[in-house]
Amino acid sequence: MPTQRPYHHGDLRAALLKSAERTLRERGVAALSLRELARETGVSHAAPGRHFKDKQALLDALALTGFERLAQALEAADQPGLPLEPRLAGLARAYVGFAVDHAALLELMFARKHDPDVSEQLSAGIDRSVGAFTRLIADAQQRGEIVEGDPEHITLVAAAGMHGLAAFIANGTLPPEEALAGLDEHVHLMLHGLRPR
Repeated sequence: MPTQRPYHHGDLRAALLKSAERTLRERGVAALSLRELARETGVSHAAPGRHFKDKQALLDALALTGFERLAQALEAADQPGLPLEPRLAGLARAYVGFAVDHAALLELMFARKHDPDVSEQLSAGIDRSVGAFTRLIADAQQRGEIVEGDPEHITLVAAAGMHGLAAFIANGTLPPEEALAGLDEHVHLMLHGLRPR
């Protein structure tokens, strides 16, 4: 049994989130419980309540940290000075790479994304990460690189392809290496269509 140990302010929350993400990855959302996380972390069963009022608050916090990490990965990959195709390919690699490494977390993130009761903080995290693609599309429209239209709708079409690849990887249909190796072609076909030129 883990020994109970004191935590400095903020350490327990981070430890609980780390343990929760491991449980999510290994056993799924249904296996998450604050009491079990307390046991795994070596604290009293009431201690997680100081950071998460219930399981939903824990799930929201997990989703938020996921969106924050995804946003960091996308921001690191984005190179606004590049032409659209290599710039979009870089963002696609960052997104699909995140999906490969964090499939269960990504599923939770998108489940929370569509909840009408999502918090303002989580909504801002979603905009920072997913909004990176919308901002790229709007920027490309201003430069005349892609068709006019609602940037959010165009982003949805593009994101469906990226998320589809991520889903194929998660369910074993497509090996991660194959998906990542084919991303440049995927982006090229998405931007230029399938018609002969």
